[in-house]
Amino acid sequence: MPFPFYKRDRKVPEDPALPPPALRGLDRWTGYEADTDLEAAVNVALLLGQPLLLTGEPGTGKTQLPFHLSNQFGWGDPFVFEAKSTSNYRDLFYTYDALGRFHAQDTEGASRHARDYIEYNALGRAILRTREKNDVDRYLGAGNKHDGPKSSVVLIDEIDKAPRDFPNDILREIENLYFKVPEIDLEEIKASSDHRVIVVITSNSEKNLPPAFLRRCTFFHIKNPSDEKLRTILASRLRGLTEEDQFCVDAVALYNKLRKAGLEKSPATAELIAWVAYLRERGFTTFDEKDAIRTSLSVLVKSEEDLKQAINLV
Repeated sequence: MPFPFYKRDRKVPEDPALPPPALRGLDRWTGYEADTDLEAAVNVALLLGQPLLLTGEPGTGKTQLPFHLSNQFGWGDPFVFEAKSTSNYRDLFYTYDALGRFHAQDTEGASRHARDYIEYNALGRAILRTREKNDVDRYLGAGNKHDGPKSSVVLIDEIDKAPRDFPNDILREIENLYFKVPEIDLEEIKASSDHRVIVVITSNSEKNLPPAFLRRCTFFHIKNPSDEKLRTILASRLRGLTEEDQFCVDAVALYNKLRKAGLEKSPATAELIAWVAYLRERGFTTFDEKDAIRTSLSVLVKSEEDLKQAINLV
């Protein structure tokens, strides 16, 4: 289907054959570019067995790092826990459908076992996964498969969105890699020392984390990349683009001009990648077509006032 796919005065088929999204082929870890300092921080965390706490502006690659690590080690994608304002410490390990089990008492043929109403979440799954199946069979209901023993990476994303007590509530469990399921028994399920659970935690620094929690982490702040690093990132993420291409140089130059313009929300690296991916898919090779470039700025700026300002900078 020719671009533009949507046109206000054109009737399209009921089920138009739209092309796949331009970002679909961009894995969250492919072409990830960690600098020397970040590489060192990762190795410190791995050596000490501590969680790696990452801060930095949204879009600087905090969330992509655990995907990169897990795939580099050959473990597939990490287990992800997305912190929310309603999260409690148990949610990191499992959720229990107490209402479902209650209703099952009056349902013929329904399971009466608590384990069949438990779903294990990111860190709980990773800890269970380090153990032999025979060791954890009694905790595994019909909906929980066991593919261990294996190592895993766990991402606790945007921990600063969780309630204030959340980091303190998980201190010992993260430090010692264990948890309990009192609905089944009161024994600790502890990770096997034969396999690793690597924990990466991200924060946008919307609120301060407790000192006791910070003491147990290896910390790294991801800075906004230099021009050279941005060109390297673009070339590694987008096929057919090189760091020396004038198009790449000009894209980074305009991106930085917008970041320095005092916008309400400055664009981030992730938005730069999406913007350049769009332009490449459209077949742009230069920035000479100013009007067409201006129509693409909504990928980079996200408010009416910012857009007015950005248009004048092209």
